[in-house]
Amino acid sequence: MAERSKYVFGNIDWLVLLLYISCVIMGWFNIYAVVYTPENPMSMFDLSYRSGQQLLWIGTASILIIAILVVDHKFYDTFAYVIYGLIILALIAVLFMASDIKGSRSWIKLGSFSLQPAEFAKLGTSLALAKYLGDPTLKLQHWKDYRVVALIIGLPAVLILLSNETGSALVFASFLIMLYREGLPGIILVIGIVMAALLVITLLVNKWFVVGGIIVLVALVIFLMPKMARRRGGALTSVLFGVGMIITVLGVDFFMNNVLQKHQRNRIMVLIDPYSDPQGDGWNVIQSKIAIGSGGMIGKGFLQGTQTKFDFVPEQDTDFIFCTVGEEHGFVGALVVVGLFLGLVSRLIVLAERQRTRFGRVYGYCVAGIFLFHFMVNIGMTIGLMPVIGIPLPFFSYGGSSLWGFTILLFIFLKIDAQRPFAL
Repeated sequence: MAERSKYVFGNIDWLVLLLYISCVIMGWFNIYAVVYTPENPMSMFDLSYRSGQQLLWIGTASILIIAILVVDHKFYDTFAYVIYGLIILALIAVLFMASDIKGSRSWIKLGSFSLQPAEFAKLGTSLALAKYLGDPTLKLQHWKDYRVVALIIGLPAVLILLSNETGSALVFASFLIMLYREGLPGIILVIGIVMAALLVITLLVNKWFVVGGIIVLVALVIFLMPKMARRRGGALTSVLFGVGMIITVLGVDFFMNNVLQKHQRNRIMVLIDPYSDPQGDGWNVIQSKIAIGSGGMIGKGFLQGTQTKFDFVPEQDTDFIFCTVGEEHGFVGALVVVGLFLGLVSRLIVLAERQRTRFGRVYGYCVAGIFLFHFMVNIGMTIGLMPVIGIPLPFFSYGGSSLWGFTILLFIFLKIDAQRPFAL
C-alpha cells in the first residue's frame, strides 16, 4: 500500500497541477487588485479583506488535495451514489434553512462561514453519472437509460432552480458534452443550438420574416437537393424540422412573457442590446466592456485599474473578476487566462481518453465539460457575448465554496488518473 501511495503521488499529471496552481495564484492576485485602494493600502495577507480570506481558502483547499490523494480511487466509485444522495439532502435543506441573500436561498451558515451546496452538486452529479454509465454493458441506446441519466442530472438542477440560482442550474447543461462522447446522437445538440439561435434571431428580427426564411430554406433543401431529400424520408424530415423551427419562432413571445421571470427576461434583452437598460440590468455589461477595453494591449498595470478602484463594475471580485484581468493586464493578460483554461480543458480530455475504466472516462469528461462551460459563459458574459447568469470563473473568483468545489472536482479525477495502472 505504501509503495502504491508513493507511486500515485509521483504519477499525478504535473501539467494539470501546474495549470491549477497558476490559475489559483493569478486569481488571488486579481482579488487583491480589486480590494486594494491607494488611500488605504493593505497587505495581501490581511484576513479582514477578501484577498486574505481567499488565501485562507487556498490553504484549506491544499489540505483537501492531500486528503483526496491519500484516499484510494475505488472510494469514489464505491460511494458515488452516497455522495450524490448527501448533496441532494443538502440542496433540500437549503430550501428550508437558508437565508435570503440577494433574492436567492442557496447558502448554509456554519458558524462564521457560509457554504453553497450548489457548488458541490456538480461533483455529486458527476460521480453519480460516472457510476451509472460506468457499467461496461450499458449503452445509451434505449430511452430507459436516458430517463435515468435525465433524473440524475435534473434532480439537483431543479432543486437549485427552486433556490433561485438559475446560473448554477444552467451549468448542468455541460453534461451534454459527456453524453455526446458516450453516444448521445449529435442531432440533439444541433437541435438545441438551432433553437437557441432562433430565439436570438426572433428577438432581433420580425418573427414573420424569420418564418418566411425557414419556409424558403426547407423548400430549397427539398427541391434543390432532391437526392438528399429522397434518402430515408429526407423530405418529410426536412418538413418536420421546419415545422419545429416555426413553432419555436412563434412560441418565443409566450416563452419570454409567460415562462421567464422578469429579471431573466431583462438579461436576455440586455444581451441583445445592453443600452436598452443602461442604468439597470445593462450596467454590469456596459461597465465590464469599458473596463476590459480600457486595458488596451498590455493593460494599465497591476493595482492601476481605475474602473476597478472606483467600483464601477459590481461583483468584480466574483462573477466579473475577468474585468480586472482585462483592465490591468490588457489583451495579453486576458489571452494568457484564456490559454490557461483552454490548456486545462484540453489536457483533461486527453486524460479522460486514456482511462482504463468507463467510470474514469465519464467522470473526466464531466469535469472537462463543467470547466469549459464556466470558462466560456463567465468570460462571455463579461464581454457581452453571453447573458449575465452569475457563475464564477474557476479558481479566479472569490469564494470558498467555489474554490473547494472546483478543487475537489479536479483532484478526484487526477487521483483516478494517477491510479489508472491499478484499475481493473
